[in-house]
Amino acid sequence: MLKQRLQHKLLQKLSPQQIQMIKLLEIPTIELEQRIKKELEENPVLEEGKEDQNDSADLDDEIVEGEIDNEQDEFSLSDYLNDEDIPSYKLNLRNTSAEDKKTEIPFSVGDTFHDHLEAQLGLRHLTEKQEVLGKYVLGNIDEDGYLRREIENIVDDLAFTMNINASEEELMEILRIIQDLEPPGVGARDLQECLLLQIDRKDRQDPLIELCWKILKYHFQEFTKKHYQKIIDRLNIEESLLKQAIEEILKLNPKPGSSYSDPLNKITQHIVPDFILEINEDEMELFLNSKNIPELHVSRQYAEMLESYKNNKEGHTKVQKDAVSFVKQKLDSAKWFIDAIKQRQTTLLLTMGAILEYQDKFFEDEDETKLRPMILKNIAEKTQLDISTISRVANSKYVQTPNNIYSLKFFFSEGMLTGDGEEVSTREIKIILKDCVNAEEKRKPLTDEKLASLLKDKGYLIARRTVAKYREQLNIPVARLRKEL
Repeated sequence: MLKQRLQHKLLQKLSPQQIQMIKLLEIPTIELEQRIKKELEENPVLEEGKEDQNDSADLDDEIVEGEIDNEQDEFSLSDYLNDEDIPSYKLNLRNTSAEDKKTEIPFSVGDTFHDHLEAQLGLRHLTEKQEVLGKYVLGNIDEDGYLRREIENIVDDLAFTMNINASEEELMEILRIIQDLEPPGVGARDLQECLLLQIDRKDRQDPLIELCWKILKYHFQEFTKKHYQKIIDRLNIEESLLKQAIEEILKLNPKPGSSYSDPLNKITQHIVPDFILEINEDEMELFLNSKNIPELHVSRQYAEMLESYKNNKEGHTKVQKDAVSFVKQKLDSAKWFIDAIKQRQTTLLLTMGAILEYQDKFFEDEDETKLRPMILKNIAEKTQLDISTISRVANSKYVQTPNNIYSLKFFFSEGMLTGDGEEVSTREIKIILKDCVNAEEKRKPLTDEKLASLLKDKGYLIARRTVAKYREQLNIPVARLRKEL
């Protein structure tokens, strides 16, 4: 049986301007530079550089209204961003010059890790087919230096995507050549092979190196699980000798691709801080880093074109009217983009300013234990902004302090009560947990239950499963895997 019913739904439809504003809030400073560059290229009405104040005074009045005016949905954060919301300390926009700030992390340019491998492969005497196969295999090597795909699958890929018939033997021959490249261990298919490739580069005539090779080749599972007594019994060696072998193995690199650190060849992450915090005579000053963000204004030439049309509307052809309509559309777009950039700056400063006030004790000496529990809702209430807006501002943004560069996400953490009823940040608990692990007897590492007991003695009432969760978040292995001789 068919039934009909009425249903009321309250839906919010975002305008194109709202969507663009959201995107501008999300991107960090380095991406904003590219976004502005793109807008300058696409909109001839938008220009960079300072505008003559006399020319700009009545620019808004010259925008033609009436028959060619197409109303657009308006969106402005200014409705809930008031001057009185700005914190009492200084919040400034800083257009820094090269001389002002030289403390940013440098940007490395040059060849990638894969370019480095291809260059080495090009020095080998290969047939034309081997060169093709070699480049294809290199393309499947990840940034850690591993070949994660099965050889038989690569054979199928070559046949279906490149119409190249190759046998597994041919690919294995190419793989052995790749595994002979630098850095040692590249091209391995798993950790065991990676470590063995590195040991093979050493002097196998050395008894200690040969012992390392035997451990990795025949007792790898026992080694990874730290079942050291089994290795001692099966190889009939002294504990002291095993300890030397383990120390030698631990010198090997489990991720050979990450060791590729030649500054002329490796592209490193470039962190451009969105905010700069300075402390002068115990006074905090927060600046929005606008070093490479150009000043924007609407083109006087196009504005005058519209002014001319407004004063003489008679006798214009359809082509001329279409051209003026196009200019009007671009002019509206340029004005909106300029306003959106300003609103982005205001929102970012308001949010970071609230974080600065909330975590003022931390910023005094950057002591991590002084971080207060803080969630998105705390800053949303302080700024009267939506939680989703705070989340977008905090995403991929960084602040440069006198001593370090921090991700804004660093300042957010849950809280819990101690035995005395005092609220502390979970980050503080993690620091104490890490200290307990660092101080433990490595022959008998502390279990999660024992760690929970130690934290309880210090006033932190945490369940064993919560300790396990924090330990995993800190990338600390279970007790069994922390065992040392």
